[in-house]
Amino acid sequence: MDSRRFATTETDETDADESGDRALLRGLVNFLVAVALVCSLALGTALFAPQLIDGLGLEERPSPSSDVQPAGERNPNVTDPDDPGNSSYETDVEAVHSATVEDFVHAEINERRAEHGLEPLVWDGTIASVARAHSEDMADRDYFRHRNLDGEGPYDRFQDVSNYCPGYGENIAKTWLDRPVERPGGDGTVRHRTAEGLATGLVNQWMNSTSHRQAILEEGDTPSWDRAGVGVYITDDGEVYAGQNFCREW
Repeated sequence: MDSRRFATTETDETDADESGDRALLRGLVNFLVAVALVCSLALGTALFAPQLIDGLGLEERPSPSSDVQPAGERNPNVTDPDDPGNSSYETDVEAVHSATVEDFVHAEINERRAEHGLEPLVWDGTIASVARAHSEDMADRDYFRHRNLDGEGPYDRFQDVSNYCPGYGENIAKTWLDRPVERPGGDGTVRHRTAEGLATGLVNQWMNSTSHRQAILEEGDTPSWDRAGVGVYITDDGEVYAGQNFCREW
């Protein structure tokens, strides 16, 4: 009896050892499967991460716009009835407002003029309103030129609103926010994500074009300006239309 009981006990211990071996084997297999899974995930990350980074872009995130001095009167007594007012677009850096872009453009144009010994242009809210209305009209009716679809040129549009500028000129530009766009002169690309950066891009476009540069710096047959206004319109998808209109008063 004792020997049989002992034999049974030995048999039970042997079954337990075999069960333990199987459990150990299963654990080892599960561990190897887990290691293989982790390795495959790591390999997947190594394969796909460069595409993801490339898609997001490796460009340095710009700082938000610095403070800018307001260019001047925003609510003049005389405005273009088609003036759309402020427009804006949100980037991952800041909300870009058209009025702020206008302030930066006006300031930077005067800086460029000062570098060439020219006096600063006085901000004119009425002229800015006329320019802003034309920028919105170009965006709304999908064209890009000085003469609108009704055949009106820059001076015609100003005359519809007021008549104190016998000398009148206009620069226009088009670009995008938050999309890669070609730099002036084809020197790579840039993505405008701030009001300050966008303003610099617009001014650079004009300064890298002979006729636009002449208008800003009063070169060639350009008259001597004494005032100007900037009108920017930003669409919902980030397309930007801008105009700077120049005036020589009576």
